[in-house]
Amino acid sequence: MTPSVTTGRRTATRTAPRTGPVDEALRGVLDAVPFACAAFDRRSGALVCANARFGADLGTLPGHAQRDALLATLHGEATGDARGDEVRAPGSGRWYALHWRDLDTNGRSLALLTAVDISERIETLDSHRSQQEKLLFTSRMMSVGEMAATLAHELNQPLAAIVNYLNGSLRLVGQAGGPVQVERALQAARTQAEHAAAVIARVREFVRAREPRRDAQDLPLIVDTVLELLRLEAERQQLRVELALAPGLPQVYADRVMVEQVLLNLVKNAIEAMREVPAARRGLRIEGRVNLDGEVEVRVCDRGPGLSEAESAQLFSPFYTTKSDGLGIGLAICRSIIEYHEGRLFFEARDGGGSVFGFTLPPPDRRI
Repeated sequence: MTPSVTTGRRTATRTAPRTGPVDEALRGVLDAVPFACAAFDRRSGALVCANARFGADLGTLPGHAQRDALLATLHGEATGDARGDEVRAPGSGRWYALHWRDLDTNGRSLALLTAVDISERIETLDSHRSQQEKLLFTSRMMSVGEMAATLAHELNQPLAAIVNYLNGSLRLVGQAGGPVQVERALQAARTQAEHAAAVIARVREFVRAREPRRDAQDLPLIVDTVLELLRLEAERQQLRVELALAPGLPQVYADRVMVEQVLLNLVKNAIEAMREVPAARRGLRIEGRVNLDGEVEVRVCDRGPGLSEAESAQLFSPFYTTKSDGLGIGLAICRSIIEYHEGRLFFEARDGGGSVFGFTLPPPDRRI
């Protein structure tokens, strides 16, 4: 009799794979199992008997009639079941949990395979994981946003006062015909203060959940602005800065001030990481390229002491810091900004010692 099998996806009438002589009682047991089930000879690995569900789910796979060949198909390069018991079947894309039991019957040593379809469970877990990640992102945005709002409110008025004092000092220097060096220093200080005020204004907009002012931006100009802001600090640290931006780099779709703030934070962290490194070994490298996903990837590479595995695992958690005087909010804010731009912030160890912090941004033609 040809059994009719209800798979949960469709009702199919399949004939169990033809095998050699086998105990009819065993064949009846396998046919009664509601999952894909097959018996293999433990010595030769050959398929001895299988039910119709096995034929429907796994019977079309290459090498299904040989134990090792079937497992090689399910596990890729691996043979045997050493890489775990959850596999995805080629072609159908269905997930199965594999269970093996030894069985001795009528003088034959068999390995009994039961393959339980767990596709719905995997899909449910993926859905729950996605929802959890969204909740974590929302929670992180709220905590970082509240802190950013407080800082922006407290810093806004002192910065406005600094700009006013600098403007007054520039007028006095101009009236008195003071030294040119003093005038240039005051102008540079005013530029820095105005930039800080612009950053705070953008942060306040970001916290209020308003859409940042995103448009097509030239990455080299953003990098130049950040390096100019940190030029004196780099000279003070006797730091060599190397730029490695790929030629013809596409524009990025971003809020310029926000991305400048992220890059500024990463470069400042890299400079601070090399304070105790001998001057001859200090080196900062900023790379820009298009990755395999078509995103623009920026990498800040230093020659500092690097991070332990435990430190790197918590880097982007709010309030975690490796600095004795740090608050641990810099990288958390950077991560929120980059994720808001549909990108990702990442860390990896640098070959030869040091760290690499990077982020990705979409080009204008791939924005979401």
